[in-house]
Amino acid sequence: MPLSLFFFFFFFFFFLISTCSGQPCSFRSTNTQQCPPFNSTPPFPFSTSPGCGHPSFQLHCSSPFSLLSINNLSFSLLNYDSSSSTLTLSLISLSSFSNSNPNHPSTSCPSLSNFPSIPSQPILFNNSPFQISDSSCSRFSLLKPCPPPTLSLPNCTLCPWHCSLVKTPLRLLHDCAPSSPPISEQGCQSDVLGYLDNMLEMGIQVQFHKENDDFFTKCDDCRLNKNGICGFNSSHPNKPFLCFRQTVFPPSLLIQHKNKLALLSSLFILLCLLCFLAVSFFTCKKWRLGGSNFSPEDPMALFLHNHRSASLLPPVFTYEELESSTNGFDPKRKIGDGGFGSVFLGHLIDGRTVAVKYLHRQGGKVVSTKSFCNEILILSSIDHPNLVKLHGYCSDPRGLLLVYDYIPNGTLADHLHGSNRKISGLLNCSTRVDIALQIAIAMEYLHFTVQPPVVHRDITTTNIFVDQNMRVRVGDFGLSRLLICGEKSLSGELSGSSSGCVWTGPQGTPGYLDPDYHKSFRLTEKSDVYSFGVVLLELITGLKAVDQMREKKEVGLVDMVVSRIQLGLLEEVVDPTLAAEGLTVVESVAAVAELAFRCVAADKDDRPDAHEIVAELRRIWSRSRGCGG
Repeated sequence: MPLSLFFFFFFFFFFLISTCSGQPCSFRSTNTQQCPPFNSTPPFPFSTSPGCGHPSFQLHCSSPFSLLSINNLSFSLLNYDSSSSTLTLSLISLSSFSNSNPNHPSTSCPSLSNFPSIPSQPILFNNSPFQISDSSCSRFSLLKPCPPPTLSLPNCTLCPWHCSLVKTPLRLLHDCAPSSPPISEQGCQSDVLGYLDNMLEMGIQVQFHKENDDFFTKCDDCRLNKNGICGFNSSHPNKPFLCFRQTVFPPSLLIQHKNKLALLSSLFILLCLLCFLAVSFFTCKKWRLGGSNFSPEDPMALFLHNHRSASLLPPVFTYEELESSTNGFDPKRKIGDGGFGSVFLGHLIDGRTVAVKYLHRQGGKVVSTKSFCNEILILSSIDHPNLVKLHGYCSDPRGLLLVYDYIPNGTLADHLHGSNRKISGLLNCSTRVDIALQIAIAMEYLHFTVQPPVVHRDITTTNIFVDQNMRVRVGDFGLSRLLICGEKSLSGELSGSSSGCVWTGPQGTPGYLDPDYHKSFRLTEKSDVYSFGVVLLELITGLKAVDQMREKKEVGLVDMVVSRIQLGLLEEVVDPTLAAEGLTVVESVAAVAELAFRCVAADKDDRPDAHEIVAELRRIWSRSRGCGG
């Protein structure tokens, strides 16, 4: 057999190994040390070998966290979410550097020795593929100092930078734009520097977008069109991209096979394994594609099938089918706008009337693909009469679409505050308690029946749909999370929590967002309980969760009503339509207000769980016979 044929099979052997293992640079790495948070060799674009992977993702393996350097700042890599390309990074303490450098500002600012994580200049991610996530920016932008006399500034002559951070904490993250002012005084901090130090130590979230980085574009071409391996010239100051051809022998292998006879013998043995490797290759490929007949070119479909069996996923619609059902997404058919997309009324060819959500785009790109996949995976695993049903989806380059039940009677917010308030005579005390009970039953199902439990994260009156019979459907699961505990050091079991927690950046709707979750980054089922408590307050007052027209200290409904309850002045904020029903409803309204008061407790451990809430609402209903209705 010709020598060239031997070489062909040898190169094919290395191609099979690299394809199935998914570790293109593994032949250049001899490092067997564990690299947290990865349980095996870090995946691309990370690498522990110089010249392999992406130059901005070079890891230094360490315990308990591996280190990543960005713009001369060292971070501990706490977590990596490959589905959203999100890293959680903790800034390494700068105390050792400041002690050895007499020119460092902290050296002349002895009062700041307790804040070692705060750098002496803004944290910049320019000239790197990273950018601060929206949730981290929001967290910093909402931080503000409490007004005097609780505010204590350091010596501004010796510590001008830290003094400016106390007044404007957002200056620490240069890439974050200011958001709207905080809605209440609830989130202010008397020790801003200590709070910033803790936030940097606990970790900030950064994201990278492959489409915005020329390296990933070149890498895709290298891997797909040239069967190459992505790397860079580590000896060049600009670290330019290199495509390593897999047809080139690694130097270590050439040294190993100096003896030509030994090389030929090894190649002959490899030939004997060729059939086995070919079968393994196609088996590996089929496994990676989930064993189904969907197109591997569609990354969204690949992600969904890798996370859920095809038989459990909802039906797939074509873009043309949904476009036709909505008359070309006619603006006259628009029935709502959400945070992630516009909703259109659709009539399917089989006669069903549905609601079609078309995800928003910015700059020609869908900005909520994570929400899209998340909602499909969550809704395909649950089934309850008080939850919106997902009929199917469409993943198409022209748009991402979700198809739901059409519920023609609007949202609870419409009936309490909006266009349907004119018919809110239907919302007497009896109906409101019944609505609250239905929402609580849906929440109880998510927290205690579904395994692993689901935290909705956005229970608001705008996400609660009401049909003609005033039956409730809770929808919009784009922000929902499965309650699965990760590493104990990051998201271990919480005292007083039935299920544990997830370590994640706070997301939700202002006015409904759990302040404990906002401060700690630890998501539990009690975060939903807080949001539900705000909905209860809306039901008994008829007021919005956030209203800029109210006095500053009462912009947030929780601040407004809780203070009235504590002073025994609940009657001042009860909805007039309830008060008009007479004295028979007073006891029931007071009981609902007391339950809401417990649900919005600042400490999550003081809040009831969904079991307790359902039981209490049933007692209220039974005791009052539906508020006398």
